[in-house]
Amino acid sequence: MIIDRIALILAIIGGLNWGLIGLFRFDFVAYLFGGQTATLSRVIYTLVGLSAIWCISLLFRDHRGEGDED
Repeated sequence: MIIDRIALILAIIGGLNWGLIGLFRFDFVAYLFGGQTATLSRVIYTLVGLSAIWCISLLFRDHRGEGDED
């Protein structure tokens, strides 16, 4: 599903951004979009958070039958 891929990509971006914050105190999203309080940055942070919530559903889905023949 395309929404699964989009959510996974956004969650990865969020994870990498948190890694940069933890290691180097550098917020890449804020750097790109004008600071942590900028509207576009807040939209990105919100989308990343929503995508992480969506990715939780991936843990509980039954993926058998999606091309796998048992």
